[in-house]
Amino acid sequence: MLLIHPAPDADPNDFGCTPADWIAFDKAVNEAGIFVSGEELQDLVTATTVRVSQTGERTITDGPFAETRELLGGFYVIDVPNLDVALDWAARCPGSRGGGGVEVRPVADFPQG
Repeated sequence: MLLIHPAPDADPNDFGCTPADWIAFDKAVNEAGIFVSGEELQDLVTATTVRVSQTGERTITDGPFAETRELLGGFYVIDVPNLDVALDWAARCPGSRGGGGVEVRPVADFPQG
């Protein structure tokens, strides 16, 4: 999975790439046959965080975790043979520009049954 983190202090109108860059990346991922799923997430102001204490009490707050400055802007799930190939695709992702970053993490595969 490619988790797209824009720079926390970046201008929301300039992430170092254009819509055409995203369209080209989407096309490349699809043409390579590795696209599984992906979405852009809505603006940070639409986020809500839920925490449940050990006693089962639920706390709901607006926004993401206060302790982090990293924002999650969207994600791609790709099917590639190894980490090196995933890193190559992450480097091609427009979200890796302009002070942003793309976190690469394997999706957990739990046995059925």
